[in-house]
Formats: sequence, structure tokens, C-alpha cells
Amino acid sequence: MHGQQVATAKRNSRSLRKQPTNAELVLWRRLRAEQLGAKFRRQHPFLGYVLDFVCLERKLVVELDGGQHLGSKSDEVRDGRLHESGFVVLRF
Repeated sequence: MHGQQVATAKRNSRSLRKQPTNAELVLWRRLRAEQLGAKFRRQHPFLGYVLDFVCLERKLVVELDGGQHLGSKSDEVRDGRLHESGFVVLRF
């Protein structure tokens, strides 16, 4: 991955953390502070993408998608790259 992609992903993740959707706020209240026995990160940059929620220790990604993601080819590519890296991806 190019340095510019990493920088862009970091910048995007910071911006997304500052403006969460209502669904992200509700889920984050349950995932934060290891309430479920695992540490999650919110809007975490990884492989040039920004992951909504990720537990790096358990290799679990949780994505909260709106209707605009339905049948998205780019999401399929993204999920494939995450699976190749050993992650399980849950999309809602």
C-alpha cells in the first residue's frame, strides 16, 4: 500500500469518528470499554480502508452499512482482502 493511501485512510477515520451515525453510536455504547470481553476500535484504518468496528485480537470486523452498500462490488473486494488477512466480516 502506498503511503498516500495510508494517510488518506487515517484522515478519513478521524473524520468519521467525529461524525458517527445514530446506529454507530448505539453499537459503540455496547462495544466500547470491553463490555463484551473484547477490545474494539471504532473507524480503524486497515489496508487502506476504514473499518467501522474491529477487534484486532479476535480478527472480527463489524460493518454498519446503509442501503447504498447493497450489492456493492467494492465491498466484495474489500471483504475478500479482509478475509485473506484472516478477518471475519459481519455486515448489518
